[in-house]
Amino acid sequence: MIRFNQFSLARGTKPLFDNTTFTLNPGEKAGLVGANGAGKSTLFAVLLGELHADGGDFSIPPTWRIAHVAQETPAADKTALDYTLDGDAALRTIEARIAAASAAHDGAAEGEAHAAFADADGYTAPARAEALLLGLGFTLEQTREPVSSFSGGWRMRLNLAQALMCRSDLLLLDEPTNHLDLDAIVWLEDWLHRYAGTLIVISHDREFLDSVCDVTLHLEQQQIKRYGGNYSQFEVLRAQQIALQQSAYEKQQRTVAHLQSYINRFKAQATKARQAQSRVKALEKMELIAPAHATSPFTFEFRAPDSAPNPMMVMEEVRCGYRGEEGVEIPIVDHVMLSIQNGQRIGLLGANGQGKSTLIKTLAGTLEALGGHVREGKGLRIGYFAQHQLETLRADDTPLQHLARLAPDTREQELRDFLGSFNFSGEMATSKIAPFSGGEKARLALALIIWQKPNLLLLDEPTNHLDLETRHALTMALAQFEGTLILVSHDRHLLRATTDQFMLVAKHRLTEFDGDLDDYRDWLLQHAAEQRAALKAGTANGGADSGADNSVNRKEQRRLEAETRQKLAHLKKPLHSRITKIEKEMDALNTEKAALDAFVVDPASYEPEQKNKLTEAIRRQADVNARLETLEAEWLETHEELEQIG
Repeated sequence: MIRFNQFSLARGTKPLFDNTTFTLNPGEKAGLVGANGAGKSTLFAVLLGELHADGGDFSIPPTWRIAHVAQETPAADKTALDYTLDGDAALRTIEARIAAASAAHDGAAEGEAHAAFADADGYTAPARAEALLLGLGFTLEQTREPVSSFSGGWRMRLNLAQALMCRSDLLLLDEPTNHLDLDAIVWLEDWLHRYAGTLIVISHDREFLDSVCDVTLHLEQQQIKRYGGNYSQFEVLRAQQIALQQSAYEKQQRTVAHLQSYINRFKAQATKARQAQSRVKALEKMELIAPAHATSPFTFEFRAPDSAPNPMMVMEEVRCGYRGEEGVEIPIVDHVMLSIQNGQRIGLLGANGQGKSTLIKTLAGTLEALGGHVREGKGLRIGYFAQHQLETLRADDTPLQHLARLAPDTREQELRDFLGSFNFSGEMATSKIAPFSGGEKARLALALIIWQKPNLLLLDEPTNHLDLETRHALTMALAQFEGTLILVSHDRHLLRATTDQFMLVAKHRLTEFDGDLDDYRDWLLQHAAEQRAALKAGTANGGADSGADNSVNRKEQRRLEAETRQKLAHLKKPLHSRITKIEKEMDALNTEKAALDAFVVDPASYEPEQKNKLTEAIRRQADVNARLETLEAEWLETHEELEQIG
C-alpha cells in the first residue's frame, strides 16, 4: 500500500502539498490529474525517492520494484531489443552471474545460475521484449537496429518499452501517449489492462484515462484527493461534492447571519444579554464551512470568418515532401487529390512518420509542394497551428506586444479584453512570455490565430502542451467553429467531438477512410495481424528464391537503397548538427540547474545574510527552466523533422 499521511512539501518558496493524506492499494490503477504546476511530476519524484517530505510522512512497501520511463536515452550501440531487455534488471543480474561462473569455470555456480535464469522466464524474455517493441510500432528489422539510429520520438518509445519490460510492482507513466500514434495507444491500453501491479499515470488524454484507470487522484489547492472511478466518473463526483459543499456553506451562512443579527440587536439590553452571550459562544464554537472552490471553467470561442470560399482549396496530383541542399527531392505523400469544401471537418489518421504533418505543412503553405497544382479559393484565410508555432513566439515580448503586431491600429483596451478572454489578464498581458509554461504559450499561439479570423483551420497536434481544462475549452470552441477544419491529433476525444469524416495517410497516399475511430481501431488490429503473418511467411520463404533474375533485382535494389541513403544523408546532416548544438547547451544548463536546485532547497540559504543571493538564485532558476523548456521543444521538433525525412 502507498500511504501519504499529513504530507507537506515545498519547492523553494512555493508550497506544493500541505498536510495532505491519501492511500493507494496494491493493484489499483490511478490517474493523476490537476492543473499544470500543481505538483504531479513532483509527486512522482517523491515516489522515486528523489524528494523527501518537509512534514508528515510517506510510505511504500520496501520490497516494491518501481518502473518509470526515463526522460533521456543514451545513443548506445546496443540494439533496440537489448536496450528493452535491460528493463528486466533481475534477468540481467542472473546473466552476469552465468558469465562470471563460466569465466571462473565454476560448473556448480553456473548450473544454479542457469536454473535461476529458467525460473525467471529468461528463455522467453527476447520474445516478450520483441512483442513490446512491435506493439509500440517498431518493425521486426528495427528491433535489431542500434539505439543510436533512432530519433527522439522513437527513443522515447524505447524508454517506454524498457519500463514495461521491468518486473515492477509500481509503474509510473508521465504522459505516455505524447509520443505515440493511435495504433500504439490502443496497444498500450490493452497491455495496461493486463498489468498486475499498481499504476499511476499522468495524462491529459481523457479517453486514455477512462480506459485504463479505476481511481483518480486530483491535485488542487495543495491537496491530493482520491476519487473512486475513471476520469469521467471523477468529473461527476467532483461536481456533486462541490454542489453539496456550496449548499451546506450557504445554509450555515444563513444560520450565522441569524445569530449575528440577534447579538447585534440585544447585546446592549440587560434582559437579553445572557441569551446574546450564549449566541456569541455558539458562533465561536461553530466549525465554519468554507465556500466551495471550483476553478472557473476556461472557455473561448472562434471569431466568425469574414468570408467562406467554396471550395477552400483544391490539390491535383500534388507531391508533398522535402528538398535537400542540392535540390534532391524526398517525396513523403504522393498523388494527392483533394478538394476542401466549405464547412468540412476532417480528421487525418495514420501512423507517425507517414506524412500527416508534411501534408498539413503543404496545405498551410509553409512547405512548397514538390509537384502538382494547388489552387486557393478567393478570400481564403488559413489558421495554422503546429508545435513549432511556440518557437516563433518572441521570448522577450509580452502577449500584448505579440497581438499588437497583428493589429497595430486596434485600441489597446480592445487587445487587452481579447487577451483576457484567454486568461492573459492584468500583469500577465504585459509580462515577458519567457517563463510561461508550454500550455500558456500554446494558449497564446491559439489566441493569435483566432484573432485573424481564419476560415480554414489546420491544427497539427494542438493539445500536446494543454491541460485537461484547456483541452476541453478547445474542444468546445472547435465544435462551434463556423469555418472548415483539418485536424491531426492522437486525442480521440477531440477527434470524436470536432470532426465528422476521416482521411488516412498511409503508404505515401491520402485516401478516404470510411468509418469512425472504433472502425479505425479494428482496422489497425487487423493490419497488425496481417503484417505479422507476412513477416512469418517471408521468413519461411526467405531461402526459396534463386536465379539470375533475383540477383539482378537484388543488385538494383541495393543501388536504389544506396541512392536513397545518400539523399537522406544530405537532408539529415544540418539537423544532426542542430541537435548536437542543442544538447550541448542543455547539458550546461542542466548542470547549472542542479546547482541552483540544491542551493534553493538548502535551509542555510534562507538565513538573512543569504537573502540577495537566494533571490537571484530563484530568478535565475526560472530563467534556466524556461530556456530548458524552449530547447526541449526545439530538440523534439528537430527530431520530428528527422522522423519525417527517414
